Amino acid sequence: MASAYGDWLKEQREKAGLTQQALADVATMTRSHISHIEAGRRRPSKEDARQLDRALNTGNVLSSFLPTGDEAPVADHFESAKQLEQQATMIREFALSYVPGILQTEAYAHAAFRAGFPPMSDETRDRAVVTRLNRGHILADPVTPIVWALLDEAVLRRPIGGAAVMGEQLIHLADLADSTRIRVHVFPFSVGAHSLLQSMVTLMWFEDQPPIAYVEGLHTGKVHDSPALVEQFQGAYDLALGDALPLKESIALLRQTAKDFGHDEH
Repeated sequence: MASAYGDWLKEQREKAGLTQQALADVATMTRSHISHIEAGRRRPSKEDARQLDRALNTGNVLSSFLPTGDEAPVADHFESAKQLEQQATMIREFALSYVPGILQTEAYAHAAFRAGFPPMSDETRDRAVVTRLNRGHILADPVTPIVWALLDEAVLRRPIGGAAVMGEQLIHLADLADSTRIRVHVFPFSVGAHSLLQSMVTLMWFEDQPPIAYVEGLHTGKVHDSPALVEQFQGAYDLALGDALPLKESIALLRQTAKDFGHDEH
């Protein structure tokens, strides 16, 4: 979502002499919800905009200029998950085939989009890559969200984009893990079948709402918010994580595999 909307909301709130909490009380929202909208991390609903207009006496300005989301080209089935991803305080990824989107390098993202069907035009692919890289900006905050990435060993071994691109991608992951910004655990082939083998899974936790799970397949994806089902996904993740390599061993495997692809760190 473009930050102009959030900036204008903040300006009107401050002109009214209201804190985020005070505005939240008048508009019947949570303070964190207001904070996410102002920071551009959350797209307000039509009802949100109406409540904010009433609370700030701004007529119907906030309702009339709601962000459309056209600035962020993603698959329809991923749109809800993308918005939630920007709000999460903790994200746990399990990747079966590709490196998770928020952890991809530019060259790797280009290669991933080139492999899709139907094929994209160069312009559409470039816009999609920019959107994917922008998603990764959540890692600019040194603390939040907490990110864990559980990677099937197949993610490391398949040379997406060729050896050079893959080597760069693996070093990027290893560097993020060495910096303690993320945790990476590799699930080795030697374990065999495991509880997450059927699909990729993203688990998210939030400050002001219950956790969710996002599951994706070919041209399909779904956000699950049923507490019982989310708990099952969390249990499957924890079970698989117990059989994964420890952090230091996973980082060493990332760097060794990058070296096998011909990547020289020096």
